[in-house]
Amino acid sequence: MTTPIPPLAPQRPHIFELHGDRRSDPWAWLKEKEDPAVRAYLEAENSYAESVLGPIAGFRGALYDEMLGRIKQTDLSVPYRDGAYWYYSRTEEGKQYSIHCRKRGSLEGEEEVLLDVNLLAQGESYMAIGVMRVSDDDQLLLYSTDHTGFREYTLRVRDLRTGADLELAVPKVTSATWAADSRTILYAVEDEAKRPWRIHRHTLGGTDHPLVLEERDERFRVGVGRGRSRRLIYLGIGSHTTSESLWLPADRPEAAPVLVRPREQDIEYDVDDRGDDLWIRINDTGRNFRLVTAPRARAADPAAWREVLPHRADTMLEGVDLFQGFWVAVERRDGLARLRVTVDGAGAHEIEFPEAVWDAWPGTNPEWEATKYRFGYTSLVTPSSVFDYEPRARTRELLKQQEVLGGYDPARFVSERTYATALDGTRIPMSLVKRRDVPRDGTAPCFLEGYGSYGIPFPIAFSSARLSLLERGVVVAIAHIRGGGDLGKPWHDAGRMRQKMNTFTDFIACAEHVAADRWVDPARIAASGGSAGGLLMGAVVNLRPELWKAVVLAVPFLDVLTTMLDTGLPLTVAEFEEWGDPSHADDYAYMRTYSPYDNVRPGAFPAMLVVTSLNDSQVMYWEPAKYVAKLRTLKTDDRPLLLVTNMGAGHGGASGRYDRLREVARDYGFVLWQLGAMERI
Repeated sequence: MTTPIPPLAPQRPHIFELHGDRRSDPWAWLKEKEDPAVRAYLEAENSYAESVLGPIAGFRGALYDEMLGRIKQTDLSVPYRDGAYWYYSRTEEGKQYSIHCRKRGSLEGEEEVLLDVNLLAQGESYMAIGVMRVSDDDQLLLYSTDHTGFREYTLRVRDLRTGADLELAVPKVTSATWAADSRTILYAVEDEAKRPWRIHRHTLGGTDHPLVLEERDERFRVGVGRGRSRRLIYLGIGSHTTSESLWLPADRPEAAPVLVRPREQDIEYDVDDRGDDLWIRINDTGRNFRLVTAPRARAADPAAWREVLPHRADTMLEGVDLFQGFWVAVERRDGLARLRVTVDGAGAHEIEFPEAVWDAWPGTNPEWEATKYRFGYTSLVTPSSVFDYEPRARTRELLKQQEVLGGYDPARFVSERTYATALDGTRIPMSLVKRRDVPRDGTAPCFLEGYGSYGIPFPIAFSSARLSLLERGVVVAIAHIRGGGDLGKPWHDAGRMRQKMNTFTDFIACAEHVAADRWVDPARIAASGGSAGGLLMGAVVNLRPELWKAVVLAVPFLDVLTTMLDTGLPLTVAEFEEWGDPSHADDYAYMRTYSPYDNVRPGAFPAMLVVTSLNDSQVMYWEPAKYVAKLRTLKTDDRPLLLVTNMGAGHGGASGRYDRLREVARDYGFVLWQLGAMERI
C-alpha cells in the first residue's frame, strides 16, 4: 500500500486586503540581500559595534583565553562499536573541526580516517556536516556538507578503500540512508522554501533517481531513516501537530512503501520494529504519548494494538530505544529527563540520577544485539559524561567525563530548582547555578536564559564557558517557560498559538521571582535567548524594558508578521501550527500584540546586543537588522544598541570551534561589562 498524495494547499487571501497595507515599512529595503547597499549597511553596523566594544577589547580577549584554557584541545570521543569497526572522532589543537575515524577489530588497530572536516573546510568560511552513514559492507561513506551556513547540504559518496569521492553530488538533501545492498540510497530533498518534500531512490552506477514519495501539503516535511534492527527503512511525514509513517524492507528498497496509519489532524506517531512487531509511540489517547505494539501486517488496525505503556498526564514519552533483549523509554517528568529500562523477562526500572537538576539522553547505540546501553548525563555543575549501563545488573560504568582544564572543582558550585508563579498561578520551574560562596542576599548579578517554543525543553547542561560568569559572582538561571517541552506536550500547548503570551509573561515572572526571593540584585539582571528565544527577548523588552540591565538576542525572530505573511520564505507555512496563520484575522490580531518589531515604542531600553548571520535560513538576517534600525529611531536612552552580523555563517553562528568560542567571549564580555561584573571575586 502506498501513501495517498494530499491535495494542494488552498490559496490564501492576500493579507493586505484583509488587514490594511503594511508595505510602508521604511526599512524593508534591508531585505534585498544582493544589494551592495545592504552589505555596506551591515558592515557599517559591525564597525560601529566594534568601536562601542572597544573599551573591553582586552577583556574579551582575556575571556577567550580563559575559556580556551579550560578546553582539552586535542581530544578523543568515546569509541563505539558497529559491526567489525570501532568508530570515534577526534580533535587536534589548532584545528577548527573534528576528524572522524574508525579502527577494525579493536582500538589497538590501525586508524582509518573517514572524514577530516578540516580538509573539507579549506578555502571556506563555513563548513558543517549533515548526513554521515557507512554502508552495510563497510566500504562506502554517505555524507553531506554545507559550506555557507544556509543549511543547504550536498550529498556525496566516498569510497573508503581509496578515499576518493564518487561522481554523485545531490544538492538540497536533508536526510539519507543506505539500503541493505550497500549500493542503493534513499534520500529526501527540499523545495525552494527549504521544505523537505520528496524522497528519491538511487542505485550507484546508474543514472535514475526515481521518486518514492512526494508530500504536497506545505505544512508537512518528509524524512528517511533506518531502524536499529536494520530490517526496515522508514519514511516519516510530519507537521508541527500531525504525522504519519511508512516502511519498506531494507533488502527490497524498490518495494512500495507500506503506510502504518493514515494521518489524522493533531495525532502524532513514530514507529520502529522489534521482531515481527512494530512499536508505535502515539498521542491518540493523551498529549504525552503512549506506546503500543502490533504485528507488522496488522499495524494499521488499532484493534490489533497491544498497549505497552499507557498515557500518563505527568510524564512525557519522548522516545523509545529498542534492542534485541531490552528496551528503553526516554521520558520527561517534573522538567527532568528520565531513562526507563525494561529487560525482557525481568521488568522495568528507572536509572537513578543524584542531583537536584540534570539532563540525560540516549548515547550512540547502533548495535541491535547490544547488551549494554550507552547514555549521556550532565548537570549545571557536572561536565558532560558518557556511561555504559548494564540493564540486567543495573550497574553503570563511566567511560568518559568532559575534562575541564585548570583545576575545576564541582564542589565549589551548587545547582538548585526553584519555582516562579505566573500571572495565572501556574508554577514555572527554574534551574539555577551559582558559586557556593555567593551570598543569597539580593546583591548578585543574574544571567537569565530562556527559549519556550516548539515543545523543545531547555537543556540543563554544563558549560565550561559559563564558568567565566560564575567565577565573577553571576547567578545563572534557566526559565523553563511554557511553549517549551519541559513539562510535556500540554506545556507546549500552553505557550503556542493564541496562548503565546504566556511564554513572555512566564519569563518576566521568573525574573521577578529570583529578585524577590533575593537570589539576585533586581537592578542587575541580564537576559539572553536565541532564535525563537530571541523573539522571547524582543517581547519581554517591549513589555518590561526597565526590568533588564542588558539583553543578548541571538539570531532573533523579531519581525513576526512580515515573515509569517511571506509563504515563500523557509518554514513559514509549516509554522502556522506554532504561531498561527495571519491570513486569518483573529490570528493576525493576536500575533500583532506581541510581534517585537511591531510593538517597539519610544522610551528607554536596556543595553542590547543583537547577533545575526547573513546566510541564516531559519531567521533571515533582515529581521534583526530592521528591528535595530527601527529601535534606533525610538529609544530615548544612551545605552549601547549593537547589531553584529556574521557575514559568512548561518543560524548556528560560526562553524569552527575557535571562531564559535570567540563569539561566546564577545557575548559574555558584553553582559559582564553591562552588569559591572568584569572582575573575578
